[in-house]
Amino acid sequence: MDAEQHNYYHATLNDSGEEPPLSGRVDAKVCVVGGGFAGVNTALGLAERGVNGVVLLESHYIGRGASGRNGGFVFGGFSLGEETLLAELGPEKARALYAGTVSSVNLIRERISRYGIECGVQDTGVILANWFRDEAAMLRRQRTLKTYFSTDWTYLTRDEMRARVHSERYHSGLFEPNALHFHPLNYIRGLAREARARGVRMHESSPVTALVRDGAGWIVSTAQGSVRAEHVVLSCGGYLSGLRREIDASILPIATYILVTEPLSERLGRFFGTRAAVYDTRFAFDYYRPLADTRILWGGRISVLDRSPAQVRTLLTRDLLKVFPALAGVRVDYAWSGLMSYARHQMPQIGQSDTNLWFAQGFGGHGVAPTTLAGETIARAIAQGDEGWKAFGRFGLAPAYKPAGLLAAQLSYSRAQLRDRCSEFIESIF
Repeated sequence: MDAEQHNYYHATLNDSGEEPPLSGRVDAKVCVVGGGFAGVNTALGLAERGVNGVVLLESHYIGRGASGRNGGFVFGGFSLGEETLLAELGPEKARALYAGTVSSVNLIRERISRYGIECGVQDTGVILANWFRDEAAMLRRQRTLKTYFSTDWTYLTRDEMRARVHSERYHSGLFEPNALHFHPLNYIRGLAREARARGVRMHESSPVTALVRDGAGWIVSTAQGSVRAEHVVLSCGGYLSGLRREIDASILPIATYILVTEPLSERLGRFFGTRAAVYDTRFAFDYYRPLADTRILWGGRISVLDRSPAQVRTLLTRDLLKVFPALAGVRVDYAWSGLMSYARHQMPQIGQSDTNLWFAQGFGGHGVAPTTLAGETIARAIAQGDEGWKAFGRFGLAPAYKPAGLLAAQLSYSRAQLRDRCSEFIESIF
């Protein structure tokens, strides 16, 4: 397994075992390409349904991409906001898709318990912290969730918010109780362990070099072997496979940044009166959570630039101190950035691009529950002929228009950040 000394999750990994590269020719029912959450959830979902002959190929190691280095938040919904989802689909279809992510949160919780996955889970909810004095947008979201999605988030007054997060920065908050946070790399390795125990063949260090039609099925080739499979699932995320142009062309690889502080011991109580994870109401929001070993994990910013650990440390420490100025001088032990897959329509892309050729990608920074939903959706389709995947048809393989799309995305992010700053400035003078 590659060394990633800047990544806290890698440094605290429980299972560092390696799977052998693919060698020789293998016949399979399903070949899954990509060892992130979408791929591993698909493989496990198939195995749980009694499907034999599942092979998973990963170019590096299981959980190397965004799945193994994200913020560790597990909650319902998609990157696309609920109001836009309603406008796009109407109440009935929007409610059904959203409910799928809520069910996925419950499935994640259940799998952690059922399979005994040691992933530092803290089933303590998530707080949306209001960065601005104006509460209209936040309260409208609370009403929308309750009215259309049967989801209750608890309003937190300024004083109630400060009792949980000891900062002068926030004006109020919303608490989402059906949410948790965990060590994502340990979680995905735990899922992979269970899939393996159920007969899934896993091969790491096996980048796929070719995908060709073979009658009703497919041949998936690597440098040292090949898989002849009836079904193929491409779940490569922001690390594009180069196997199908229409699938790769619909994804923007976007970078996000995370740091982890030194252990704070009893000092952690100066900043948190809660074990919930937190994110704020800006477009390019901060997201952070207290860890079991008394560190703070802090993430934020959105960019098309994948930055060095030193650059991430500088940028995010500045953001951290805006919320917790008393942490000035805190040591940062880990800092990293990496790519996630983002679609123009801000929704997951789940479906078929050819007969028995499936794709699952574009989870856009809100992916732990939706990748679980994707895995279950594709597993049901292959194992049971279920057509639930067609519910995502409105959000298909929309071209990302790279490289111009990357520039457009960066300009869009910059405009949104400027609007946030303007709102903040206006509130500061009135």
